[in-house]
Amino acid sequence: MFLNNLNRCSHKHNSPSSSSIFYYLHRNFSLWSMKKDPDLESALSRNRRWIVNNQIKNIILRYPNQDAPVKFLQKKFKTLDLQGKALNWLKKYPCCFDVYLQKDEYHCKLSKRMLFLVEEEESVKEMQEPVFAERLSRLLMLSVNRRLNVVKLNELKRNLGFPDDYLIRILPKYPDTFRLVNHCGRRSSMEIELLSWNPDLAISSVEVSARKQGSSEPCFSCSLPSTWVKSWERFNEFNATPYISPYLDSRGLLEGSKEMEKRIVGLVHELLSLTLWKKMSIVKLGHFKREFNLPDKLNILLLKHPGIFYVSNRYQIYTVLLREGYNGSELIDKDPLVVVKDKFGELMQEGLHEYNRRHYEMNLEKQKKKGIVSVRKEKRSTEITEQDDSGDKLGGLFDPEERKRFYKVLFDDDAP
Repeated sequence: MFLNNLNRCSHKHNSPSSSSIFYYLHRNFSLWSMKKDPDLESALSRNRRWIVNNQIKNIILRYPNQDAPVKFLQKKFKTLDLQGKALNWLKKYPCCFDVYLQKDEYHCKLSKRMLFLVEEEESVKEMQEPVFAERLSRLLMLSVNRRLNVVKLNELKRNLGFPDDYLIRILPKYPDTFRLVNHCGRRSSMEIELLSWNPDLAISSVEVSARKQGSSEPCFSCSLPSTWVKSWERFNEFNATPYISPYLDSRGLLEGSKEMEKRIVGLVHELLSLTLWKKMSIVKLGHFKREFNLPDKLNILLLKHPGIFYVSNRYQIYTVLLREGYNGSELIDKDPLVVVKDKFGELMQEGLHEYNRRHYEMNLEKQKKKGIVSVRKEKRSTEITEQDDSGDKLGGLFDPEERKRFYKVLFDDDAP
């Protein structure tokens, strides 16, 4: 509907600028054609502020004495896609950040409760090292040449739960399994190579699920409503063909064949199963096209299987989620790292509620002093709200008013 309206608008104005706008937006929005799932969209949006505050946490931890000037954090706001004052943002989360004035300059450090969670997260990472090693082995076993570029792999390390120093923390402990190779001598060409194949790890999550259910024929599960009749028919037709393990060598399969499609679907399914939140950026996934023998138009293939994958363009970042990994908006199997990160989210939410309560009481007191009787009751939200004062608006396209002005100019004939 959006593209049809835009097309009519561009023909009506019949101007080069209108045509260029249509071409640009058609090119950038052409991927989106999947019906939105409110629960899964909620799961994606819930982590938005968590991601920002987690990045701020990491910046403070890397700063000398873990005590960063607010002016320094302000300079980092553009890279975090934030607008406004860093001071206002930090004050919204008093349970996470301690902000104080020193020599006429504001500084910020992590709260005691936040530092406790940092220690807990580090402890979990130490216990999870064998799990990280297995996860890395599986990832290399899925690749064509059993090697992956370190620079590319770093793009996925947080999705997979790997610590920042995984190269020096994990690899030296498994010298018979991994080794670093660099044939060109450039830092960007460094690769991790798998030295030994472990057949016990070459079992996909689909095959594990089939064994648990006592089935000898592995198959995908569909998480669509029964009313999606045509989608169910296509899924059953696709699922009727034999399952192809993503750990098998795919070089003998013909490109564009049904067998190759089955293998690619199984590969993406297995990659998502290895991630903490059963989701991944399609752009980042596309960076491994050669390593995992993925098609050029991976997005089109994913959209053909809505019962297995959910594709979202939330925050203009195309993301693919594994439907079976969620029950509504909740992740079903939570990795120990996810449990710790959820505690961080709860702490952040607690601080935001406290800030909103104080802000409400201050405004109420101002109204009383001005003689204004307020009849509105305080609204207590059970979720992290998106209300903002002048200091912490999410940038650009995330601003509802900015979006309204954009559509008005685009579609309103009387707009200037």
